[in-house]
Amino acid sequence: MIKKNIQIASKIKIASSFFDRLIGLMFKKKMSGYDALLIKRCNSIHTFFMLFPIDVIFLNNHYEVVRIIRSMVPWRMTRLYFRASQVLELDAGTIDPNLQVGDRLEVICIN
Repeated sequence: MIKKNIQIASKIKIASSFFDRLIGLMFKKKMSGYDALLIKRCNSIHTFFMLFPIDVIFLNNHYEVVRIIRSMVPWRMTRLYFRASQVLELDAGTIDPNLQVGDRLEVICIN
């Protein structure tokens, strides 16, 4: 396995409650105080009521990349990705072009 050392985000907000998952990034003008939103228990998303495009990384339980969608614009919907269990949403254009399906992300918590 090749280690790529790509930093995806430096401050991730985790949306694990029903309300956080329901609202996500809807009605927000930008991500404020964080640079990525991790939505747990999720294998499909929509960008209805969103005000900016996003990059999307679908991940399985082991943080392996299942699907990458770059620059998803508002008012769109993805299909179901049955192998995915969580989704990482970032500002459009921030995903490194070297990130590929099958890569495994490592989460490092620094508090």
